[in-house]
Amino acid sequence: MTTILFPVAVVAAIGLISGLALAIAAIVMHVPIDPRTEQVLEALPGANCGACGFSGCAGYAEAVVSGGAPLNQCIPGGNATAQAIAALMGATAAPVAERRAFVRCGGDRETCKQSFAYRGEQTCAAASLLYSGQKQCNYGCLGFGDCAALCPHNAISLVNGLARVDSARCVGCALCLSACPKGMIVMAETRGRAVNRCCSEAPGALVRRHCAAGCIGCRLCEKACPAGAIKINANLARVDSSKCTGCGLCVQKCPTKCLSMA
Repeated sequence: MTTILFPVAVVAAIGLISGLALAIAAIVMHVPIDPRTEQVLEALPGANCGACGFSGCAGYAEAVVSGGAPLNQCIPGGNATAQAIAALMGATAAPVAERRAFVRCGGDRETCKQSFAYRGEQTCAAASLLYSGQKQCNYGCLGFGDCAALCPHNAISLVNGLARVDSARCVGCALCLSACPKGMIVMAETRGRAVNRCCSEAPGALVRRHCAAGCIGCRLCEKACPAGAIKINANLARVDSSKCTGCGLCVQKCPTKCLSMA
């Protein structure tokens, strides 16, 4: 009997000592948590999308309370969430920039030529591993809908083999950006600014052969813009949204219609 009770007593003693040590450590090492952190977290929509630039809603809430992060960084929550956070912090919040996902490609099945018929796994991630995809344009949307499958708000659909975003449904969570193996989905402000639907940096002559909807770097938009908001860089028209006034002259001048208003 002694041979059984002694080990049991030893184990019990070790457990008791360890428990006491952990209890003491919890008291000594306790870090007080500002109750406002939990309140801010409750005010957030809980998307945990990372569009704010932090590691989810909890990371953003902590940064707001302890790090002085801007109060208007939650794009999915919009102005209502920003104002709720501002009320908790006893401060004022600037308006939230309404950014929505934008697909930088206009080359659908009719306008963009294909190099081969892809019959593998029907995902963009898989198709991109085979010669960068079936399209002759190495920058273009592969059209298998990895982004649409990831979107929690059903804001992305496939139209003639091309991903398109419904800005009325998009909340700006930016989850779709990581789904695109081409990195051609960006966040754009929905304030009537010009955007280039093409992201190809190939020379204009090559773009013409591959895609009828691609940017050829002709500089007509650059010359037409009265605000100097468009510059050609690496064969691609790039719009500075901070300078764009939304006049639409560049859209009218674009010969391939790759420019449009966001």
